[in-house]
Amino acid sequence: MTTTEWITDIALVLIVFRQLREGRLDHKTFLVPLAIVALTAYSYLDSVPTAGNDLVLIGALTAVGAALGIAGGVYTRIRTLDGDLLIKAGAVSAVLWIAGMGARMGFQIWVEHGGGADDVARFSLAHHITSGQAWVAAFVLMALTEVVTRVATIYVRSRAVRTAPTRPVLGTTV
Repeated sequence: MTTTEWITDIALVLIVFRQLREGRLDHKTFLVPLAIVALTAYSYLDSVPTAGNDLVLIGALTAVGAALGIAGGVYTRIRTLDGDLLIKAGAVSAVLWIAGMGARMGFQIWVEHGGGADDVARFSLAHHITSGQAWVAAFVLMALTEVVTRVATIYVRSRAVRTAPTRPVLGTTV
């Protein structure tokens, strides 16, 4: 892994650690993770191979990313306080985020330094995955989908929280 890849992976993991402490939901909440994955996609997603079972691999990992992202967004607490929206990633959200990001990073380390390259080559051959670019595209799209669906889920939930009717406090009149 290059220094840039380490920095990108660590930055994505740190985003959730920052959200373990409740903070204000603002544009940075959405823009920072989207910018990181957009830069990653631009840097590593040269093409999306379509031969053999490449699209099956890409689709499967993209679906995993979507499931992790939606679940992570659902398990993120959003509440209002004095007119501001506050966000706090719950333990489940953090575990899902780290599992997704960590799995990609672990796979890459295993392939590059842990002797997994031959195993991946055999698996690819047996399952008609035509190139290493298929794996790159699958993992990049998994990360992109995880981030986009998590951010989208949080956005939709924040809109619902903001527009929810407030209940009067007991003993007061409206």
